[in-house]
Amino acid sequence: MTNYKKTIGIEVHCELKTKEKIFSPSQSIYGSMANTCTNIIDLGYPGSLPLLNNEVLRFAIKACKVLNLHITRDMHFDRKNYFYPDNPKNFQITQNETPIGRDGYVIINDDGEEKKIEILEMHIEEDTCKSVHSAKNSLLDFNRAGVPLIEIVTKPCIHSAKEATLYLEKLRELLLYAGVSDCKIEEGSMRCEPNVSISKTDKLGTKIEVKNIGSISHVGEAITYEAKRQEEILERGETLHEETRRFDDKSHTTILMRVKETGNDYRYFPEPDIPYVHLTEEFITDSLKDLPRMPDERRKDYQKGGILPINMEKIIANKEISDYLERFLDINLVVASNLLLGDISSYLNKKDIKLSDTKLTDSKFRDLVNKLDKKEISNKNFKDILVDIMETDKSIDELIKENGFNNLDDSVVDDIIAKVLDSNPDFVHQYKSGNERVLKALMGLVMKESKGKVNPSLANDKLKEKLDA
Repeated sequence: MTNYKKTIGIEVHCELKTKEKIFSPSQSIYGSMANTCTNIIDLGYPGSLPLLNNEVLRFAIKACKVLNLHITRDMHFDRKNYFYPDNPKNFQITQNETPIGRDGYVIINDDGEEKKIEILEMHIEEDTCKSVHSAKNSLLDFNRAGVPLIEIVTKPCIHSAKEATLYLEKLRELLLYAGVSDCKIEEGSMRCEPNVSISKTDKLGTKIEVKNIGSISHVGEAITYEAKRQEEILERGETLHEETRRFDDKSHTTILMRVKETGNDYRYFPEPDIPYVHLTEEFITDSLKDLPRMPDERRKDYQKGGILPINMEKIIANKEISDYLERFLDINLVVASNLLLGDISSYLNKKDIKLSDTKLTDSKFRDLVNKLDKKEISNKNFKDILVDIMETDKSIDELIKENGFNNLDDSVVDDIIAKVLDSNPDFVHQYKSGNERVLKALMGLVMKESKGKVNPSLANDKLKEKLDA
């Protein structure tokens, strides 16, 4: 077969984490009993009028900022007309002519090589209700109707399944850290729809859209399959037609849904029940004032602090831990990150709780990291008092005193080491002959002689110093 060039554009719908819906006061809560978060506006009752939720604009402005989009100051909403059971008004309120954001980009890193994925536009719209299908019936849950969405549309500038998945992972990371969306694909709060075409030349081929994709990895699979399917059709001398297909996660194939609609089918026109919107500089600035630092900024500090790349990505992947670590950039980040990713995470996972549910205060964590950094306590000491740290109001000093850690001064430690070395000349001889493994045995004897009341790190340094003298 002749090689074809793949060209991909991606449309992503993300639900915004607002408390209320976009045009009604109904609560926007995922997982509630069906049809309990709805009212006459969501149901499309005749005569009911939409009222724009300003919180939606604030969230969308934050999304524009992190996606490097130019914000449209004057905009209006449009009616997108179509008949479908999940759309009782027979139209969806969206933005066609004046999207809130235009001409942005996201930088992805593909094995050390940076690439700019260009974003054509981002617009605000309302979600439809959820259709639940069974063998005999199709049911409608209006809890989702009117939930605010942003739709982010790239230019056709992606050329592989890998680039597509890297873009979606980066997009999800940015929106999650901006606090505008949960980006939970499994719950439908982030939905990805690639448009795939292939061509032997620089001219774009026939665009085919793929819907109903349940994970970022499946987006890559859908693109790979669809490109191969199109290539086989063209090689047989047949013609491709614009259409909408769905991804089947069982067969890992795409299946025809319908012939692609055109813009004329939707009969867009300005929404007459919502006034035109003007975004002032003051409103935009106020919307961005609590925007946190983005992941790439944090990565620079983590790298500067000596955190290993693999641990940096683990921290970024856990926003709660990364947000917590933001408060401690002036202490030893290696020690701090090891604690958070290691025993503290294990404790949280075992208890199925969050950091905010524990007694680990900022001052207690700072004190803990500094004492470990200065070797005033050992990792074993920390493990011994972990539960008390997380579950009581006692300070680190109080816990150290209660458990008898480090209550031996340097002169006593020196005496213990001297006694152990004098009592074990064979071990000393083996060490000096090159067998450094006996150091562990000697350390065990030192800890036994001190009844565990000496700092292991301090004792190890002193023991090695004596042996090397």
